[in-house]
Amino acid sequence: MRIDVFTIFPEMVDGFLSQSLIGKARRNGILEIRIHDLRSEAIDPHRSVDDAPFGGGAGMVLAPEPLFGAVEKVDPPRPLFFLGPGGTTLTQPLAQELASGGGFSLLCGRYEGVDQRVVDHLCDGELSVGDYVLAGGEVASLVVIEAVGRLVPGVMGNAESGDDESFGAAGLLEYPQYTRPADFRGHAVPEVLLSGNHARVARWRRAAALDRTLRHRPDLVEARGGLTGDDVSVLREFGYAVPSPGSTAQEFDAP
Repeated sequence: MRIDVFTIFPEMVDGFLSQSLIGKARRNGILEIRIHDLRSEAIDPHRSVDDAPFGGGAGMVLAPEPLFGAVEKVDPPRPLFFLGPGGTTLTQPLAQELASGGGFSLLCGRYEGVDQRVVDHLCDGELSVGDYVLAGGEVASLVVIEAVGRLVPGVMGNAESGDDESFGAAGLLEYPQYTRPADFRGHAVPEVLLSGNHARVARWRRAAALDRTLRHRPDLVEARGGLTGDDVSVLREFGYAVPSPGSTAQEFDAP
């Protein structure tokens, strides 16, 4: 998969993407990530990429000339997304969709914003990482690339690592994880995890995932149509309380 990033801070982006899973995938040729400096196509001696906004106002705006020039010079993989708070919110299903394609590109905004003609006539869409504002699109680009890149076959060492993750196929938050020691400062690991009964462990994990989701993200349970009869059964099997209709996450407690 090829991913292109357009930014005025290429070193910032490259440094992060040279580490950990993404960095290893780049070195192994699984991910090809090209980072382009928008200033390379600036049309003045000072390599300026911004200008004052028409109509007045605070801040500066990224100008269209260097942005169009940088993108058209390399003909990057499409779709090309402008990273901005007004775009489609990145979700796990969208990350999975992008991971199944051949590649995409990201354009990082800065300053007060970007000339709207860039969004309307150069980009294929706008992508957001949440309902908040950042100083620029660089951090957002790293979020997108890590969320998508780790799902590309061969990037994670264990292909099954993402099967039970939060927001995955089950539509729930992931169940709690534990490791050695079995008792730490009087806090014990759930006994079922030490039983060696894999079928029962799997059922506990489902119950624990349901309980965690009901507490912290009940909207996810609602989005999948609410609790099924088997959901209620597995919750009760392991002693988790089942919320009554209309109750809040704070009104029931786990054992």
